[in-house]
Amino acid sequence: MQLNNQNETTLEIKGLHLSLDGCDMLRDVNLTFESGKLYTLLGRTLAGKTTLLKLLTGLLEPTHGEIMLAGADFTKIPVWKRNIAMVYQQFINYPHLTVRENIEFPLRNRKDLTISDIQSRVQNVIGTVGLEGLDERKIQELSGGQQQRVALARSLVKQSNILLLDEPLVNLDYKLREQLREEFKLIFDRQAFKNSILIYTTTDPLEAMELSDKIVILHEGQVLQTDSPKAVFEKPSNTKVAEIISDPGMNFVSAEKKGECLLFGEAQVETPAHFKSLADGEYLIGVRPFDIKSVSSGIKTTIELSEISGSETFTHFTFSGQSMVMASEGVQNRKLGDEIYIEFDSSAFFAFFRSGELALSPFDGSG
Repeated sequence: MQLNNQNETTLEIKGLHLSLDGCDMLRDVNLTFESGKLYTLLGRTLAGKTTLLKLLTGLLEPTHGEIMLAGADFTKIPVWKRNIAMVYQQFINYPHLTVRENIEFPLRNRKDLTISDIQSRVQNVIGTVGLEGLDERKIQELSGGQQQRVALARSLVKQSNILLLDEPLVNLDYKLREQLREEFKLIFDRQAFKNSILIYTTTDPLEAMELSDKIVILHEGQVLQTDSPKAVFEKPSNTKVAEIISDPGMNFVSAEKKGECLLFGEAQVETPAHFKSLADGEYLIGVRPFDIKSVSSGIKTTIELSEISGSETFTHFTFSGQSMVMASEGVQNRKLGDEIYIEFDSSAFFAFFRSGELALSPFDGSG
């Protein structure tokens, strides 16, 4: 069976499990991927993202579970017939060939395509990825971003049912990643991909938020949540998802809701309006770093670490026995050991049960 790229299709993964050398790499994975949408597998290193892609390409076989494409058992299809294209972290290009020759390379032995068909496809994809005028250059004459576009174009020209992108921007510098992220979004929004399943892996939550139609949160081989970027950000299913979907991750601190007060050990904060319906009891309160502010008077704490990252400053401190991070716009000259006053935006508080599951979000009722 070899599928073409003419019709919409669905990829279903049911109860997928993979064990290698006695270690569970993937556990009970259930996912549905529909053509015409871009899905991002978001998770930290060793979450299982690349492992899942290897199962789809046939480089690994599942211990048990099903992978179904258009109703057919995908694991029974020989690797060479799976009609999958993949873009890797590394720029896998052929240095002795020109840009055009690199892109047309996967089509050279296609007996179902004429020379005219190949030329047309190559020219179209050169325009799609913004390589016009560079088609006769050798790879070593290109910038890092242009080399990655060549690798992407070589995958796109195959017109595959499934396009896998395994952290394709991770080896680029920050500015180039930002530029290509915007270009990728434009490329994948094109009509040409309406019948393709696009699966993109990353450890960068911003990348996932900007590119995705759906985000799949993976952690230690398990799927924790699958939803739109907005839904995952506003209503993370548990504390681990809340950590992964933000950078820096969400802060958590134990508190007791007692009537009109939230008690954090000796400190207390007035219960925010959206917590009124929350039953009294013990919770983990989640607050994102940008919802903590430095003020002239408030809760006094001591700086444990101050990091400047681009145009932002991350300040580490301890509150109620818990290490926390505050994110501030601009470069702040803060020193280790300095005392500062902080203030929480309690209207942005999340409440999680002690088990880690979401109890209440500040976005509840917002749709």
